Amino acid sequence: MNSENNNTTISECILTARQKLEAADVSYGQGTEDAEQEASWLVMHALDIEDNDIDSELDRPVSRDGQNKIQALLHQRIREHIPAAYLTNEMWFAQLHFYVDERVLIPRSHLAEFIQDGFEPWLDSNKIKNVLDLCTGSGCIAIAMAIYYEDTEVDASDISEDALQVAQRNMEQHQVQDRVKTTHSDLFQSIPEKKYDLILSNPPYVDAATMANLPEEFKKEPALGLVSGDDGLDAVREILGNAAEYLKPHGILVCEVGDSAGALMQAFPNIPFLWLETYSGEQSVFLLTQRQLQK
Repeated sequence: MNSENNNTTISECILTARQKLEAADVSYGQGTEDAEQEASWLVMHALDIEDNDIDSELDRPVSRDGQNKIQALLHQRIREHIPAAYLTNEMWFAQLHFYVDERVLIPRSHLAEFIQDGFEPWLDSNKIKNVLDLCTGSGCIAIAMAIYYEDTEVDASDISEDALQVAQRNMEQHQVQDRVKTTHSDLFQSIPEKKYDLILSNPPYVDAATMANLPEEFKKEPALGLVSGDDGLDAVREILGNAAEYLKPHGILVCEVGDSAGALMQAFPNIPFLWLETYSGEQSVFLLTQRQLQK
């Protein structure tokens, strides 16, 4: 991209950014899947273009100032391996826009699919009144529940006070602070005695060996939200051991464990995990009823 060329279009900026990303040693999977998606995201952010306006803007010339902004973002993305979501302070989850920074994980949970599609036949979506979101991070899961299920009250907890500050900011942005309440808690330790229709959790589940070998981009995220003991199951063990006490008799736990699904089934061969089908086909989200958890 030639910063001296005032005839450079947005389309050309995206192409050049994509080529630079493809030639660099960068990793994806934190909101984008490839260089083309990431290039479009960074260029749009630098030029303050809305996602639904990009097609009509592709032939517009980019000023020198705009080209310099794109170059600066690319420099940080490539040289410092900073994820695009942290550079732009934005991420989409369940078709909703959220603020993110280095205090929270970048939202990418499969739980968005089930929030949007409903939890039937296990729960009547119209009767979900109380929800607990364990390890809320940016608050995206709790806030999406409040928006998609308007009669629902949500409790959101996290061990990180920094993360809860980001969650509060997002709650105010989406104007759901009257129905989403935050609690500073290490899993269930400081959760008040209460019974929920639904407990959702995307807890830390990365094992120590995997954590040590993650790409640099993923190491920019807070390790507290990723790693969970040598086998990645420390948090999930505690959730399995305590969730029944916080669920109504008809209640369910829906929990994401990512690549630790195999280790979880091996560790608990007698638990009848129901693995929910995700759009990608990954076996990474399980469901258990209150009665199953009691046993």
